[in-house]
Amino acid sequence: MKIGLSVKIDVKKIDKARLFEGKKGTYLDLTTFVDLDNQDEYKNNGFISQSVTKEERDQGVKTDILGNVKVFYQDSNNQAPQGQPQPSNDFDDEKIPF
Repeated sequence: MKIGLSVKIDVKKIDKARLFEGKKGTYLDLTTFVDLDNQDEYKNNGFISQSVTKEERDQGVKTDILGNVKVFYQDSNNQAPQGQPQPSNDFDDEKIPF
């Protein structure tokens, strides 16, 4: 089964201390939980937050929710749910605050 997800995050909420250098760029580990059967009042199916390490999880550390996740496509019925936005790569690098 394929699922299409539209993700929106508030980049101002990113904890820059969690950014790390990799071989091909600067990265940020994120975690999302998606409920395919339920939506909130804004038709979101889940949320996205910065990942925590196992040690942090064991200590009860939680990170802020950065944004929301919407399911816009599921191949089990071969159509997008009504009113769901299609993903977009339209953004202006100048507006990114870091």
